[in-house]
Amino acid sequence: MTLSPLDDYPVHQAPEVMRHVTTSDRNFYDRYYFNVHACSDELMMLIGMGQYPNLGVTDAFAVVRRGPLHRVVRASRELGADRMDTTVGPFRVEVIEGLRRLRVALDDGGHGLAFDLTWEGTVPATLEPPHCLRRQERVVFDSRRLAQTGRWSGWIDVGGDRVEVTPDRWWGSRDRSWGIRPVGEPEPPGIQVKNSGTFYWLYAPIQFEDHAVLCIVQEDEKGRRVLEEAVRVWPEGSGREEEFLGRPEYRPSYAPGTRDVVTATLAFAPSGGKAFEIRATPLLPVHLMVGTGYGLEPDWKHGMYQGPELKVQGVSYDTRDPEDAARMWGMVDAVARYEYLDGSAPTPAHTGYGLFEYWALGPHPSFGPGA
Repeated sequence: MTLSPLDDYPVHQAPEVMRHVTTSDRNFYDRYYFNVHACSDELMMLIGMGQYPNLGVTDAFAVVRRGPLHRVVRASRELGADRMDTTVGPFRVEVIEGLRRLRVALDDGGHGLAFDLTWEGTVPATLEPPHCLRRQERVVFDSRRLAQTGRWSGWIDVGGDRVEVTPDRWWGSRDRSWGIRPVGEPEPPGIQVKNSGTFYWLYAPIQFEDHAVLCIVQEDEKGRRVLEEAVRVWPEGSGREEEFLGRPEYRPSYAPGTRDVVTATLAFAPSGGKAFEIRATPLLPVHLMVGTGYGLEPDWKHGMYQGPELKVQGVSYDTRDPEDAARMWGMVDAVARYEYLDGSAPTPAHTGYGLFEYWALGPHPSFGPGA
């Protein structure tokens, strides 16, 4: 056993040193995620950093979509003993005030992307329900996550073009998740080959001027709910309590011949309140899984050991190139415009913006038989 600086804080939850988690599952992870957008189709950036204690690895990525450009910078190193060290080469995450203010930065390393940004939450960080999923008797997901909408200040440099980021128009959301989720090098599949491969998912943290709506929908290949959440969250000091919005319903409309969402309706029916709907219109798609480590590239996955030395890479694609465009597959994290319908907004803030994260992989009743 090896001590680390975190052991000097009274935060222990088990009779272990803090750098050891309470499960030996190789897939235990602890991750930051942020998105940055200008409430338009101008630019969207996603940033992530994760630690994988049972794999001995920490890694980070940033991906920016600006026009046709999809540019990624990623880095990986050995985790070491100090889990309070939230740097991975040129990347760093700094908690300025827990659950309120953080700083994320990427130094210029010649890969055409750098930034120094400060996040400030606009609503309290909200704990989402547990995400638990067992397949062929094995626990595949067992994680918790907090979510928060907020605003950004600082700057982003894309290919030498510096963009000043101010909180009046640069919004976003973040989450912190930890637990068990598939990461790292692939394992022998064994009986898991019998799984359907379905992942029908919506994640929509929506920010309005004076409140937020947080919505999650996950269903299996038979349309059964695996995970759901729908709450309205108000800023601290507003005098209003978090509102449970009942079972969310998700009705996407796809581009012909594809599973690319053109628009979607989110419907809510709060107990004791009036049912209402919000329309989502994706403005700029970012393919989260391309280059970032979420699973498409065999040589770069989250938690994959890249050797004893720090490794930093840059990857760029141009979606005007048919070959590059064909790579844009998998989970989509889009900035979207959200509009309360039928005058149902609880305040004058009728239109908002936020993340529209979706994936429709494999069979699902909404596609009909054989689709």
